[in-house]
Amino acid sequence: MTPENTPIVKAKDVMHKGIVSIDGMATAREAAAQMRSEKVSSLLVKKRHSDDAWGILVVQDFIKGVIIAGRSPEEVHVYEIMTKPVITVPADMDIRYVARLIYRAGIRRAPVEEGGNLIGMISLSSLILTNELF
Repeated sequence: MTPENTPIVKAKDVMHKGIVSIDGMATAREAAAQMRSEKVSSLLVKKRHSDDAWGILVVQDFIKGVIIAGRSPEEVHVYEIMTKPVITVPADMDIRYVARLIYRAGIRRAPVEEGGNLIGMISLSSLILTNELF
């Protein structure tokens, strides 16, 4: 099959469909407990209102904002250590461009957006593990 005939694999084809979210007022301890129970390495931080932006909380945020800073996880709120605004990926974006965007932005995962709604999460590992690439 030539490159011209290769079907385009889109972000929505390889994303994880579940998104786990948390309120920004939750503590770091509550967020870590939720990540453990849901078996995820990131949490989407809910918008406070319709004009607000989504945030994301990843393991590295705990390391930088709690462990290295020497702060108590009971006293640190998610909004203090999260990344905001979050970079989102259009559901119909070709995964070659998704990979380039994620790599150049220096991130490991991004929510997938369709019609103004977040419908899934895509990560570098989901791009690598897809059968269409290798």
